[in-house]
Amino acid sequence: MKLYNLKNVAKILLCGSILFGPTGCSDFLDEKDPSNLTPESFYTIPDHAEAAVAATYAGLRFYGDGAGIFSANWQLLEAVTGTATTETGQNSDLNNLYSLTYDGNTAHVNNWYNGLYRIIANANLALDKIPTIPFLAPATDAQKTKLLGEARFLRAWAYFYAVRLWGDIPLITTPQTANSTDFLPSRTPQEEVYKLIVEDLLAAEAAGLPVTETSGRATQMAVKSLLAKVYLTMAGFPLSKGATHYKLAADKALEVINYSKANPSTLNLFSTYKEVHQENLKNRVEHIFMIQYNIAVAGNPLGDYYPNFKPVTYSGPGGTGSTVPTRSFYGSYETGDLRTVDQEGWFYTTYYTNGNGAKFDLGAPYVFKHFNQTANGTLGVPGTRNNNLNVPLIRYAEVLLIFAEAQNELGAPTQEAYDAYKKVHDRSKLTTPGFGTFSQSSFRDAVLRERWYEFAYEGITWFDMVRLRKVFNEKTKGFDPFVGHLNLNVGAGVALQPKHLLFPLGIQEMKNNPNLTPQNPGY
Repeated sequence: MKLYNLKNVAKILLCGSILFGPTGCSDFLDEKDPSNLTPESFYTIPDHAEAAVAATYAGLRFYGDGAGIFSANWQLLEAVTGTATTETGQNSDLNNLYSLTYDGNTAHVNNWYNGLYRIIANANLALDKIPTIPFLAPATDAQKTKLLGEARFLRAWAYFYAVRLWGDIPLITTPQTANSTDFLPSRTPQEEVYKLIVEDLLAAEAAGLPVTETSGRATQMAVKSLLAKVYLTMAGFPLSKGATHYKLAADKALEVINYSKANPSTLNLFSTYKEVHQENLKNRVEHIFMIQYNIAVAGNPLGDYYPNFKPVTYSGPGGTGSTVPTRSFYGSYETGDLRTVDQEGWFYTTYYTNGNGAKFDLGAPYVFKHFNQTANGTLGVPGTRNNNLNVPLIRYAEVLLIFAEAQNELGAPTQEAYDAYKKVHDRSKLTTPGFGTFSQSSFRDAVLRERWYEFAYEGITWFDMVRLRKVFNEKTKGFDPFVGHLNLNVGAGVALQPKHLLFPLGIQEMKNNPNLTPQNPGY
């Protein structure tokens, strides 16, 4: 039943008098339909500002949206690394990613472009409209500034992914309509895109965000961590900023590290790898920024890591196995590395029937890093069936290795850089060589090798390959030049080419906007 406001009912009754006299009803007839919201009519109170930023956060979940049968968007960043392969092979777009034969029609490529620019559009709208909203008590100007900081953080996050995936991209900073002068924008040089990313993050850093919190929203530690990551990327390819930006990356990462030293119970490494994917620890301790998931809105989207048709969850035989580790990468870990120990590190080779029954052998290694035992069950304990695990985007382990890498690039490893590397490496239960055994070159390789092993299957490795222009070789344990490196995930392997440093723009997007030409080289 619809309940009508009595004031409006009175107006209706008043308008009835038009049948009997010349009474005017323009006030009633001019009222706007409250169900027909526009940006002009909506952004009027602080709650609307909160809703605008919440919608921008929600946009992050495109990461886990479907990309055809047995596939999701996140697999774009894993299939191309060479560290993953598939057991199913039923999604042609995903197969093309594994074999490096993707093009501008590949669903994952188009979904990433659309998903990132939706986040940017929502952030732009929030940044445009929130300043016009009056923030009266109990709302405060500090609340407004914080919301604007969050919007700028999210816009920077989206542009950071977009510029690394496609290079020169449209740089849009205001809400768009069909009448906008730049409705069909041209591509902007990467240098200018990075300039905006840094400006946004510096503004977010000064916006009064909480230092840390467990809600999943942006914090000072998240902003500083992302800024360190951006500076590290700018130091490498393609911008090649070098020493100035290695220094910026090291300094910003050190701010996070120093906070951790002063507040180790709030920000630190987890003591075990299992805690990284423990549902009741999301947004806490090691997790600096995550994509939020809850079954009431959207459950964790990483189910394609489950082995194909093996009963590891309450659902019985199921799973797609459409992203699984390659034997060559799994086998490249040093003997004794806790990350390879069954159900203790990043992999599992056995599990319990239907999640909590008899133990059985999986016959191969699978990704355990995102396996939610609370939802799926463990020995003798049935699962809740509600996979509320978040997707990690920035962990404290990455901040430590950003500092170690960047500081070393300034001339030589320092004791502080070594300590940061050692803290991550020690958790593997391997013996860390002494500080004095490293040269700049050998320390560089040790840190990069640690990145490959620590951040596998977290959407990070591909971007390391591109910024470094080199790739970890599972056989030699050294590093190959990017171009010519053989990904060992398909048949006899497939070689990376210069064109693979960027993804193609979507064909339909280029048809819709001719100003996006030319296509990226090689496509």
